[in-house]
Amino acid sequence: MIDFEKGMVNRGNWYAIQQVMERAARGEEITVGFLGGSITQGSLASKQENCYASRVYKWWSSHFPKVNFINAGIGGTTSQFGVARVEEDLLRFQPDLVFIEFSVNDDGNPFFRETYEGLVRRILSAGAAVMLIHNVRYDNMVSAEDIHLEIGKHYHLPCVSMRSTIYPLVASGEISNRQITPDDLHPNDLGHEMVASVIIYFLEKVRTAEKMDAPFSTMPEPLTENQYESSLRYQNHNSSPVLEGFVPDHTPQEHITQMFRQGFTARNLGDRITFRIEGTGVAVQYRKSVQKPAPIARVVVDGCQENAVLLDANFDEDWGDCLYIDTVLFRGERKLHQVEITIVEAHENDAVPFYLVSVIGSQGE
Repeated sequence: MIDFEKGMVNRGNWYAIQQVMERAARGEEITVGFLGGSITQGSLASKQENCYASRVYKWWSSHFPKVNFINAGIGGTTSQFGVARVEEDLLRFQPDLVFIEFSVNDDGNPFFRETYEGLVRRILSAGAAVMLIHNVRYDNMVSAEDIHLEIGKHYHLPCVSMRSTIYPLVASGEISNRQITPDDLHPNDLGHEMVASVIIYFLEKVRTAEKMDAPFSTMPEPLTENQYESSLRYQNHNSSPVLEGFVPDHTPQEHITQMFRQGFTARNLGDRITFRIEGTGVAVQYRKSVQKPAPIARVVVDGCQENAVLLDANFDEDWGDCLYIDTVLFRGERKLHQVEITIVEAHENDAVPFYLVSVIGSQGE
């Protein structure tokens, strides 16, 4: 059986969530949002209603009369992309509570500690309550929970862990991993139900608490250098790069999971696109394709050829096209940077063009 108490790896301050519940109990309309990777999106659930996010929303709607639901999960994405897209994909809907889930997408290193903190700060600054969800791989216990939990504790946020609740059942043999996941990462219906139960247990504790926590009113100083809180994505609808062979893709994006939209394509050797990006960091987001061969590009920042980065659009995996991010400028000088992307290898039989999804500028402080 799941030891739910062990799942509450950080109690945090409940005031913000209790306020949301009080408003909802009075009949006010509230919005709960979920931001994360493929598990949040609902990967390997038999239908969307069976994924953990939908199950948690069902709990909210069973207790409160007017609850809106936004699932902003996108498979194969990290908190680096999450902080750059959270405004457009979630915050513009003014959510009252946001659940964040990136612990099996982020690596457990200082870079993702910083991008994750930027994401948390951005959502808190928008006025939403926040709860952190830490998933885990069921074959090797890999998770970025430790670095994410540091952020949760620093900002006094409720945190729940699958490493402390579901994984021990697999490790002990009480249940087999194949009962809850076909690939040791993505839950099946039963796995999603178990993840939801860990979250709902915490929410029930908050809902039935005898008294309200004292408000936590001040934002703590950042733990990291906090270079990513104000990240921005530049695509064809919100930027004007110099195009020399690259072509804007104006195919409508009907859902946020249709990621290869609103970018730029190129096929020919020498095709070039040049951006001017303000900030201290730059990342390039592009498609790695299972359809081969595909072109290869090179990105040069501020004319520094010695620091050029190759963008190889050929994907070595076979599970599908990958939305890939290469960081090409890290903790640079805060100024207007020239970012030049050029096709340096193309083939007559290329199966797909090079697809530039976006350039991400990190603003720093």
